[in-house]
Amino acid sequence: MTGTILGAPDIGRALTRIAHEILERNEGHEDIVLLGIPTRGVPLAQRLAANLAEVAPGFDAAQRTGALDITMYRDDLRSQPTRTIGATTLPSVGIDGKVVVLVDDVFHTGRTIRAALDAIKDEGRPRAVQLAVLVDRGHRELPIRADFVGKNIPTSRSERVDVHLAETDGEDAVILTGGHA
Repeated sequence: MTGTILGAPDIGRALTRIAHEILERNEGHEDIVLLGIPTRGVPLAQRLAANLAEVAPGFDAAQRTGALDITMYRDDLRSQPTRTIGATTLPSVGIDGKVVVLVDDVFHTGRTIRAALDAIKDEGRPRAVQLAVLVDRGHRELPIRADFVGKNIPTSRSERVDVHLAETDGEDAVILTGGHA
């Protein structure tokens, strides 16, 4: 079974809603920085930052957005093919004492986020870490939950959720594939 679950307008609405939720939960934008987890978490973080800047004009999207490479913190390095180490780019305002919002496309087992938490501790000491994901598909293996979710999509373990973004794939879509008919 294959099908598009979210199209471009749905993704746009989800990111706008998440931006509002981030501002509401943190009572403003003063201490917020966004760190996208490559690959698709980075453009999602940039889009979220642009949405935050629209709603909170004092929010400088360029100075408060970065990328967090988690390659060397993954717990599956021995079983996966060799991975290219990416770059971590911290926001120019830093992360010490800030509320870091980790941004990723699909939240599944929680292992990617565990690796991201380990990577953050080597970069500084934020006041708090929150998690924003476009899609939560369930099947957690670790006690980690998302603070902000674009869409909960219950899946079977045999299904796959693919996020396509214009920046990386030429289109915006969330596609569910596999599973039993």
